[in-house]
Amino acid sequence: FRDCQQADIRYLSGWKQWKRTSSKSLKKVLNEVKELSSYLKLWRHDIHSIEGKFGTGIQSYFSFLRFLVLLNFIIFILMFSFVILPSVISKYGVFNSSFAKIPPKNIEPHCTVYKPSGNKGLVYFYTYLEDLFSGTGFLEVTSLFYGYYTIDAAWISMLRYNLPLAYLLATFAYLALSLIWILKRSVEGFRQNLVHAEDQFQSYCNKVFAGWDFCITDPNAARLKHRSLQYELQTDLEEERLKQKIADRTMKEKLRIYSLRIFINIIVIAVLSGCFYSIYRATVFSQENSSVSIRHDIRRGSVANLLVQYLPSIVITLANFIAPQIFSFLIRFEDYSPAFEIRLTLMRCIFVRLANIGVLLFSLWSQISYCATDECKACGYNYELYPCWESEVGQEMYKLMIFDFMIIVAAVLFMGFPRKLLVTHCSWKLVQWWGVQEFGISDNVLEIIYGQTICWIGTFFSPLLPAIATIKYFIIFYIKKISLIHTCKPAARPVRASSSNFFFLVVLLIGLFLAFIPLGISIAHIPSSKACGPFRNFNTSWAVVPDTIREFPTGLQQVLYGIASEAFAVPFFMVICLIMFYFIALAGAHKRVVEQLREQLVLEGRDKLFLIRKIAEAQRH
Repeated sequence: FRDCQQADIRYLSGWKQWKRTSSKSLKKVLNEVKELSSYLKLWRHDIHSIEGKFGTGIQSYFSFLRFLVLLNFIIFILMFSFVILPSVISKYGVFNSSFAKIPPKNIEPHCTVYKPSGNKGLVYFYTYLEDLFSGTGFLEVTSLFYGYYTIDAAWISMLRYNLPLAYLLATFAYLALSLIWILKRSVEGFRQNLVHAEDQFQSYCNKVFAGWDFCITDPNAARLKHRSLQYELQTDLEEERLKQKIADRTMKEKLRIYSLRIFINIIVIAVLSGCFYSIYRATVFSQENSSVSIRHDIRRGSVANLLVQYLPSIVITLANFIAPQIFSFLIRFEDYSPAFEIRLTLMRCIFVRLANIGVLLFSLWSQISYCATDECKACGYNYELYPCWESEVGQEMYKLMIFDFMIIVAAVLFMGFPRKLLVTHCSWKLVQWWGVQEFGISDNVLEIIYGQTICWIGTFFSPLLPAIATIKYFIIFYIKKISLIHTCKPAARPVRASSSNFFFLVVLLIGLFLAFIPLGISIAHIPSSKACGPFRNFNTSWAVVPDTIREFPTGLQQVLYGIASEAFAVPFFMVICLIMFYFIALAGAHKRVVEQLREQLVLEGRDKLFLIRKIAEAQRH
């Protein structure tokens, strides 16, 4: 075939010969670059080693963790480039730059009073530690929080940089980037999941006849591949066993299991209600007892004050720890398949964790928007307790992020390792029955999705939060790896990686959509602080967009207003619906073609089997 191609090239024109040769060379270079980049991939060897020793289900967790490290790093680069760097450059006069502070316009004087609780004079070392953990004091006046960016415009040489608009657009950009990247990975996972869901026999044949990588020459790599295939086949057999068990159930058994599931779901709802009420009461108590004292430097440096500030984070962490344990215990009695068991547990627990953040923010906003006097109503928010409410919300997100990391590390050091030592060196029956801790994929995924949702919500109020999240997940990777190797064992029921990867991304997508809600309310509905931040002269953060559009030429303004009008939106929506229906119909047609081809393959197999039998009979005669 290659000789025929070479012969055909001689009869082509010089341009076509050059085009074909250059195309082949480019393809070869791209393949080599792709192969080289696979060696540069973060934690490549570690993740392959984990896959071989513990299966593809646990490997999918570490791959997911790597994805979040890269995502947060890109978000940090985005916020640093368009928000933090221009502010720092202009404030310190780098590159002949300068800045203009936002002067208050048409704002009541009492709304502009903001005295951050920065440390003045002689300060105890403990106070610095308190500030480091709570985000107050010296941290409150740094670029970590929203209140630092009280800049209208920055001039770098002769260029004017509109910081309020850049701040808002950078927020939209990191949300859009996260959405596109997650959707792209979800589509890839959905394809794999679809292939596995179509035909289990086909999946089994693919593993047995085409699962081996013949490029493997290293004995260790071969051993890892053996184990990986073994775990995949174990997963298939476990799923088939459960399907057979479900098919053999009698009507009495079905009635029993459905009644039990209804009763368990009532318990789940009761647990959720208790968690939400506890968080609401803890947040209200914390805000009422800590905000005034911090603003007036009362009881600063006391342990009690730090506990009061951290009370919502402590209650949320307790709810996040206790509720999943209850759900994991209850799910055993519902008799689901391993894959569905993980999905249902994840959905329940992620609802607890994400709803907990929602309850915290609702409690904060109810305090922020509570106004009992005319002076307060003139500002639009509770200016006495929250002169810069965006920084307050940023501090809560910062505390949640730090406390979540501390709990993860403490759980490994003070629960995982002591349990392993007890089981190894103690022969008591109770300790041996307790056994070595299993590496719960759902619990570990919940931890990082919860932290990522905090990061998405908090980045608007604390632009450096993605950098903290990147460092946090980087450290967590090694902590979890050490814990997995030395203190944990694989789950007793294997889990398929393809379905896990896809479902992890779906749950992460739910977390992102839930992050849109508080951010949308903060940007478009709640009045922005009049004492700090880049939007102090705007009623809301979104108001900077129409204000910027008014500076455009008249023709461009009319085009943009036309795009935003109902006259454009309704036809655009109808065209999108038509395109969507077309692709749905096309997908249905393709599915029917695939089914027909599969039927033809089955018929051809039967024909071959029939011919083999006839030949065997002829040979016997």
